[in-house]
Amino acid sequence: MSEVYTFVDPVPQKGGVVVAEVSNAGYTQFLVDGRHKNLFADEGASVGGADKGPEPYELLLMALGSCTSITLRMYANRHQWPLDRIVITLRHTRVHPVDSANCEKEVRRIERIERTIALRGKLTGEQKQHLLALADRCPVHQTLASKVEFVTKLDESEPIP
Repeated sequence: MSEVYTFVDPVPQKGGVVVAEVSNAGYTQFLVDGRHKNLFADEGASVGGADKGPEPYELLLMALGSCTSITLRMYANRHQWPLDRIVITLRHTRVHPVDSANCEKEVRRIERIERTIALRGKLTGEQKQHLLALADRCPVHQTLASKVEFVTKLDESEPIP
């Protein structure tokens, strides 16, 4: 996206982000964390978006992949393991179970994230297996796997211009 957007109100609180529409036409979202500029999310053209940034589920996968990679890198560095590079490939799918007894009354689906981790370097098999097991302990993985409490509030203050 070549345009430069400025978004100063509201400023995200520490540990938070602000997501705002770029306009009320289309789905492009401006993402603000207080430090980084010109981050966007959008939907693909096939569903009416402008494809100006990753789709929401792609952002979710990027968060998981980057946290996993950072966790593995920190561990390998701390133990001085010969890990040269980490590449993580992720995919999100929904599997609708066909054996649901009440399929007409309740919508059930299984969310599935496939994560493939490539570890490059002269690691032993034991080191690779240890890092693979550690992937499930990255903070974003733990958040996604836990029961998350959502608190949604309506902001009734003056509209943002």
